[in-house]
Amino acid sequence: MTDTAVGAPAERREARLKVSGTARYAAEHALPGRLYARPVPATVPRGRVTSVDASAALALPGVVTVLSHDNAPRLGESNDPTLAVLQDARVPHRGWCVALVVAETLEAARAGAAAVRVTYAEEPYDVTLTEDHPEVYVPEKANGGYPAVREHGDPEGEFASAAVRVDATYRVPPLHNHPMEPHASTAQWDDDRLTVYTSSQGTSVVRMVLAGLFGLPQEQISVVAEHVGGGFGSKGTPRPDVVLAAMASRATGRPVTLAYPRRFLPSSVGHRAPTVQRVRLAAGADGRLTALLHESTTHSSRIKEFVEQAAVPARVMYGAPGHRTGHRVVRLDVPTPSWMRAPGEAPGMYALESAMDELACALGMDPVELRVVNEPESEPDNGKPFSSRHVVDCLREGARRFGWAERDPRPGTRRQGPLLLGTGVAAATYPVLVQPSTARAHARPDGTFLVEINATDIGTGARTVLAQVAADALGVPLERVTTEVGCSDLPYAALAGGSSGTASWGWAVHEACARLAEQLGVRTGPLPPEGISVEADTSGAADADSPYSRHAFGAHFAEVAVDTVTGEVRVRRLLGVYAAGRILNARTARSQFVGAMTMGLGMALTEDSTVDPAFGDFVQSDLASYHVPVNADVPDIEAHWIEEDDSHLNPMGSKGIGEIGIVGTAAAIANAVHHATGTRLRDLPLTPDKVLEALTGPR
Repeated sequence: MTDTAVGAPAERREARLKVSGTARYAAEHALPGRLYARPVPATVPRGRVTSVDASAALALPGVVTVLSHDNAPRLGESNDPTLAVLQDARVPHRGWCVALVVAETLEAARAGAAAVRVTYAEEPYDVTLTEDHPEVYVPEKANGGYPAVREHGDPEGEFASAAVRVDATYRVPPLHNHPMEPHASTAQWDDDRLTVYTSSQGTSVVRMVLAGLFGLPQEQISVVAEHVGGGFGSKGTPRPDVVLAAMASRATGRPVTLAYPRRFLPSSVGHRAPTVQRVRLAAGADGRLTALLHESTTHSSRIKEFVEQAAVPARVMYGAPGHRTGHRVVRLDVPTPSWMRAPGEAPGMYALESAMDELACALGMDPVELRVVNEPESEPDNGKPFSSRHVVDCLREGARRFGWAERDPRPGTRRQGPLLLGTGVAAATYPVLVQPSTARAHARPDGTFLVEINATDIGTGARTVLAQVAADALGVPLERVTTEVGCSDLPYAALAGGSSGTASWGWAVHEACARLAEQLGVRTGPLPPEGISVEADTSGAADADSPYSRHAFGAHFAEVAVDTVTGEVRVRRLLGVYAAGRILNARTARSQFVGAMTMGLGMALTEDSTVDPAFGDFVQSDLASYHVPVNADVPDIEAHWIEEDDSHLNPMGSKGIGEIGIVGTAAAIANAVHHATGTRLRDLPLTPDKVLEALTGPR
């Protein structure tokens, strides 16, 4: 038996391909005769197309065709109306694709799109989210299938009679995923067989959807996503790029590549919906919560309901005799929101953990100790025991590493010239999600092994970690195992989303390799020239109901410097400590934690998007105006974890780690800003104009 491969800081197997530029992404498959497509977005917030004049575009050199609702191939039914592109004259929101120019070159496609003339019959529209909107309603479910409202005890009565109370409203603006690789697809038809290279978090789902839209058996479609340049949720299900590329290829009989321009992404591929969250906390003098009310209002589009589940994490974190969590939504003439890294948990825990900090201040209590005092014995909402819960351990270890004990609790007392210094803390949680998957393990006569599974490596190191899982299950050195992922022709696998990828795929890989090892252990004589294969399907096991509440947890600590002259907030230190089951690869895990924390810093300080009420469009539509953090914004960032043995998860004992790192970061930073200044800001991001106004106004 070899030393264990799981847990080792193994290097990414695709790293050299990426840094050398030889890894091919969706738009880089130069098929013979390839054409290029460019969408024409709607320029009105709501209405109908009355005419599409493509004559000027078709007269340009290199333009092959222009598709619109008048001549585009007809699509079959889909349960996702955002994919019903070029099927009718409606315009549900600004940016909706109303035409597609297909040309010999990228330049010709761009010029052709600019030459298309579209006229509209405009209709009244509404793009503004308000808490008292006349059309606000309580949905049946929030994203993820969670009940929209949950209530226990008498929350209003408990709140009214409490000794100490906090009643605050927090706002998070629309946020955009903006992966490095934009949404792109290359499609090719060969008679009735369709091959698609696409940037997606799950090619099995893409194949299933395309089969329905184009009336094909799934066996006649191959979807490839060998390398994906990030997604953060926006590539979790098919987006218009893959449908439009396939339509254009069918119409022209040639391969077609469509890469969405970055400025088109905010209105085309989903976004984190804005939330207005009212949190009310009540406690006794000892800090124990007696009431917790967390109510969130958000927006969705008129063509598809998506409700950001921002109040759901409050059902897990803290208990109280009176407990209410609820969601409301307004359907507006806006693009359809969708998943963005840690949907629900990221904005919801910002509000909840900010309110906990406010309660600690009202009580005169250390914010770490307030969280420790309110540590529940079981999940407050459903009463299930936790499979493992080490929030207190994360808080204690984080406090030790951060030097929390030396903190002066008084706000606004630390200065360095014009700078005010402060520190903050927040807890974090994210659910353990596991989906059924299938894997095949193959033993070769030369003593090497191949593992095949349609997992998607979106930059997380999935190839490497799955090889580590396989090596341990087989009892062989890591270098004897290769993995093949990223193609729908491989055994089915769940998509890479909800921090469920490794837990789902690794379970199937472990089962297939364990069975193969068992067969090899009793086998005598050499293997046949073709080797032997074993397949495992975790259906019925991975998706079985669990008697436990299964979650990852963490604690975030932040130190900030606030410039009293400019209002600029600079994060000096970020520290995250996590309890996320068994860590399968120390190197890639730390990368995931640090990346998520950096994204949380952007949520706190720089990332901001607004819907222009006059034009119905996102104002910040590219990376020149939508500011994401860079290396200079995170001078000192650390990620650590505690050893956690949880036997109620999967054979590896692992929890997802891709999203837990973003969940508490924004709250920790905002709480640090309050500690530095003595002023509480509740609307993200904490940009210099907001901070300066708060510093110069009444406290």
